[in-house]
Amino acid sequence: MLTMPGRTNPPALTPAEALGASTTEVGRPRLAGLDGLRFLAAMAVLAYHYFAVNHEAWGERTTDSFPNLQPVLAYGSFGVQLFFVISGFVILLSAWGRDVRAFTASRVGRLFPAYWLSIALVLVLLLAVAPGSKDVGLSDTAANLTMVQRAFGVHDLEPVYWTLWAELRFYVLIGVLLALGMTRNRLIAFAAVWPVVASIAVRSGNETLATVLVGSDAPLFAGGMILYLLLRERRSVVLWLVLGLNVALAGLMSGRSQSLRIEGSTTLSVEPQSYWLAILACFALVVAVTLTPLSRLSWKWLTVAGALTYPLYLLHSSWGQWLITKLHPHLPTAMTFAVVTAVMLLAAYLAHRFVERPLGPRLKRAVARDLGRLGALVRGEWRVGRQAAGRQVAAAHAPEPEPSTSR
Repeated sequence: MLTMPGRTNPPALTPAEALGASTTEVGRPRLAGLDGLRFLAAMAVLAYHYFAVNHEAWGERTTDSFPNLQPVLAYGSFGVQLFFVISGFVILLSAWGRDVRAFTASRVGRLFPAYWLSIALVLVLLLAVAPGSKDVGLSDTAANLTMVQRAFGVHDLEPVYWTLWAELRFYVLIGVLLALGMTRNRLIAFAAVWPVVASIAVRSGNETLATVLVGSDAPLFAGGMILYLLLRERRSVVLWLVLGLNVALAGLMSGRSQSLRIEGSTTLSVEPQSYWLAILACFALVVAVTLTPLSRLSWKWLTVAGALTYPLYLLHSSWGQWLITKLHPHLPTAMTFAVVTAVMLLAAYLAHRFVERPLGPRLKRAVARDLGRLGALVRGEWRVGRQAAGRQVAAAHAPEPEPSTSR
């Protein structure tokens, strides 16, 4: 039985023992099926960007090049929604049992090395390989290095970066939960209330609140969190009801917003029943690999594929389209796609092997160390302040000394 995060008592079993799955270095379970889903989502988004988004990398607009393929592969954009459901599950899994410092260090070490590499590579493309294809300035680049450029109204150097802004806001909310104390009941209440308030903020036009609460995508993250809790309590009526609430809100809000993105990038019209089915499929796939016997999958290649997902997602867009423009005049469409995809997978492997693996742990340790020092400094100053205030109070209440008499 999976150990559920309790209120105060430590679990009797580790999550890995409960799941019977392989573990990460910190002893958390590694669900190979989720790695496979992440890779599937990345490949779906890759196909969407290559064959559905309107560009002229194939020699003419995608609508004209692939009139029959575009309407099908346009649904690959819902790979992003699948990412978000998986993220809700995985981030709660990785956050449980950690404090804010450890969680923050873990996320920084995981996200930034490959992200900074992708910025460097897109700058090489835009400034050296294909200059003039897109305007890029020093201020834009500096803002993008922070990953929060959208908070300052700065455009993304790569179109895929918008999803990282959603992820970061979700991480901040998880950090707040950790600071307050992450318990089962608080998680359930949060996963039920947060998406409702976020949806109301979107529908009412409160952009500030909608931005803070991750807007239309909040139900996807919250639904993933509930799926993690269902590992422990699969018969909990409350959890299933909260999951149903988030699925409904995800279809209503995130499904619609994603359909508008598809229409804006492809000119295709996505009917409500289509995006509802896409959202249902995202949740159903995660349920299949976490709450059914498929959770026992332990194929090593799935874990390898999962490791390539993040760098593949970051690197595939601009460089992939540029490669298509160079290869397609000389190769058939299918072979062009195969070669470009193979190059992107190789680039993802090299990024993982020579950037993420060596630099990620070092960055994580450095952030954890510096946050620890900062916390110790703040606590020390707070203690000094309290002691000084105590001395002042004591002095104020001390009896006046007797005047001395001079003889």
